[in-house]
Amino acid sequence: MEMDPNTDLSSVTRPRATPVLTTFQFDSGKVGHIWTTFSEDQIDLNFACPEVLYKMIDVLMFYLEEGAEYVRLDAVGFMWKVPGTSSIHLEETHEIVKLFRDLVDIAAPGTIIITETNVPHVDNISYFGNGEKEAHMVYQFPLPPLVLHAIHHGNAKFLRNWAKNLELPEGKRTFFNFLASHDGIGLNPVRGIIPEAEILALVNDLEEEGALVSYKQNPDGSKSPYEINVTYMDALSKQADTDDLRLARFLVAHAVLMSIPGVPAVYVQSILGSRNDYLGVEATSHNRSINRKKYDLAEITAELEQRGSLRKATYDALTKLISTRKAESLFHPEIPMEVLESTAELFVVKRSSDAESIILIHNLSEKEVSYSLDSGVYTNLYKGSTVTGSDSIKLSGYEFCWLKTKNYREEQK
Repeated sequence: MEMDPNTDLSSVTRPRATPVLTTFQFDSGKVGHIWTTFSEDQIDLNFACPEVLYKMIDVLMFYLEEGAEYVRLDAVGFMWKVPGTSSIHLEETHEIVKLFRDLVDIAAPGTIIITETNVPHVDNISYFGNGEKEAHMVYQFPLPPLVLHAIHHGNAKFLRNWAKNLELPEGKRTFFNFLASHDGIGLNPVRGIIPEAEILALVNDLEEEGALVSYKQNPDGSKSPYEINVTYMDALSKQADTDDLRLARFLVAHAVLMSIPGVPAVYVQSILGSRNDYLGVEATSHNRSINRKKYDLAEITAELEQRGSLRKATYDALTKLISTRKAESLFHPEIPMEVLESTAELFVVKRSSDAESIILIHNLSEKEVSYSLDSGVYTNLYKGSTVTGSDSIKLSGYEFCWLKTKNYREEQK
């Protein structure tokens, strides 16, 4: 998208600390100024040009023809530009998402559209559509920094308050829950949820432990951290921690991910137990390369079979957690969540049908913590053991319990 460099673009929302326009020389020799929302190596398309829109529809149709079951619309909020506006989340952008949704529903019913908008929650969920069909799923961006903050402080206060106020979408729409991705841990989605001073303190703590931080340009010319670049394994731990402690924190974080309504996703670097890839950063000069390590198949296969290694332990624990969740119907995205009261260290939710319930208890601290259960017999889904309620149970540091029980009804008395 070419633009006159004298155009007033001061109102444009900037996700990066780079200029909106980048100077390029065309094959003809002409010099032009091209809109680059994210960086000079990512040139924005002009969706106001019919030929561009038609071509992108053709690309969408190609993927549907190839059998794509999920289509992610990356950074979709920046699709339509109008100088003099923020050029984010404009009405025209929502109209194009609706168009893509209609095309998908006609050409490949059952294919899921996921919108990726790393922005505050209210803007993020607008892509579900206000009574009209847009995305089937939206990324649950507040979750990664909320879980990270809770485990760093051994206090689930902000995570719990956010979960209590989380409104689940109606109909065949749900959240795409995750903790890590090929990008970093976004901070903008928790601004207004976690106080700014605590966000900055978390950034500082992680930087001291080897994380990298990326910044965005503010309208007043200042810069703010928008993303922490680090593997989620290393984000949760200190460099001096033992592998056992590292894994315990990592596993309870993913238990939280699996416990809340929506569809959970586990990043490949997470399930492989990857650590920070500083050589990748050095080779590419991009902070995000820290969590994008490329592996040789023979090398990674051998490491996954190496007994006692952190990588094998992580893979085994996460695949068991995923299998446990997949086998339980009460984790269906449409089963509601009730956030239960507990001590500060715990994050406890309940998922229920008419006949059964699961109490999902997560100790996000290093302390041993007790939790009182109602009377009854519970099955620990992850461990396969039986727990008798009537007393409090004790959870060691970073332990979690997924306890299933039959609901006691008044007519059974």
